[in-house]
Amino acid sequence: MIQQARLTNGIRVIMEPMANLRSVSMGVWVNAGSVYESGADAGISHFIEHMVFKGTARRTAADIAAEMDAVGGNLNAFTAKECTCFYAKVLDEHLPLAVDMLSDITLHPALDEGEMEKEKRVVIEEILMSEDSPEDKAFETAGAAYYAGTALSSPILGTPETVSAFTREQVLAYMGRRYVTGNMVIACAGSFSPEKLLPLLEAAFAPCPQGAGDMLAEHEPRAGKRWLFVQKDTEQVNACLMLPGFRMDSGENMALSVLSNALGGSMSSRLFQKIREELGLAYSVYTYPMAYRDTGAICLYFGSGEKQAQKTMELALKELDRLRAEGLSEAELIRSRAQLKGSFLLGMEGSGAHMNAIGKRLLLQNKEFTIEDTLSAIECVTMEKVNDILCRVLSPRRAVCAAVGRTRGAQKGIKSLLDDWMGRR
Repeated sequence: MIQQARLTNGIRVIMEPMANLRSVSMGVWVNAGSVYESGADAGISHFIEHMVFKGTARRTAADIAAEMDAVGGNLNAFTAKECTCFYAKVLDEHLPLAVDMLSDITLHPALDEGEMEKEKRVVIEEILMSEDSPEDKAFETAGAAYYAGTALSSPILGTPETVSAFTREQVLAYMGRRYVTGNMVIACAGSFSPEKLLPLLEAAFAPCPQGAGDMLAEHEPRAGKRWLFVQKDTEQVNACLMLPGFRMDSGENMALSVLSNALGGSMSSRLFQKIREELGLAYSVYTYPMAYRDTGAICLYFGSGEKQAQKTMELALKELDRLRAEGLSEAELIRSRAQLKGSFLLGMEGSGAHMNAIGKRLLLQNKEFTIEDTLSAIECVTMEKVNDILCRVLSPRRAVCAAVGRTRGAQKGIKSLLDDWMGRR
């Protein structure tokens, strides 16, 4: 049963004790991500995520690694557009260590200037690695165009120029604004007692600076340039087509998930069966929905050889048109719901998945997550609900596409298809 509490200093806590487990997962969730950055701060949330592991007031980087390795646990973090999460997974007997280490890295990072200079080079290599991935580049380019003029267009990693210029004072100032009680949620799931956990959290997180949470400005997509081509020396053309979706708390998101799953979210989906299995035009082709606090999208991706790329795009656009005109079949609806239910339940078999689900939902939506609510939402998706969103989602008028490839020939062929598809409706 999920329980909520609030520490004396105001930090929200959400807990889900789980019987028959030996593991416990704990996460510190912070309203810190690329949507909160501007100008010289681009990439600073992600940089802080790196720096907290480089040492604290009482632990070196080697100490942090050795203490967690000594108990067979896992300590890590990730940065997204709208949040940062620092998390640990340990045996239940080592929960006090997880609490101590997570509070130490999030509240007392040393931010040594020498370590900062070294980590800048590491992060810049990470940026360059992403640039070298044509799939990543296609998604990043399409997202920047789709959300042009809003904070969602900014890359999570920042740029080599912004990262190389970060100063210790700049990092401290950003943490002073974002790493405050009102912007934090602590989530815990697995084998533990809430009565024993809360006193540990009270003591460990008492030094957290006081501060109210803040609201984000809205980031409605403005769809800047609708077709972009990035020339890179790659064997394939990697294309990402972005179409409208729904905000995180929209009741239409589950219908979109069912639609996306049937279109390109599984091995039995239309695009996978037609483009890969039947015609062999691409190894990778898929769709997936994504949702933020106030907006969302559905992405269609494929990677195909230069000679096959135009045909692959043509088939993908035809499938979108057919789906928009005819909708799903009853068999597709039933199969897609069953697939979503099964993959969801399998994905929730562990304390880490539960911690992620309850922590993210409380931080970003101020709501409790339950498995029962999710399953009910899947079961309640009807043909009527799917048909209701078809024209809004599969809208050429609001589409943006980015492709990464080597030759202008591939660019011209795909652009001609998209100009016709986007322009005649």
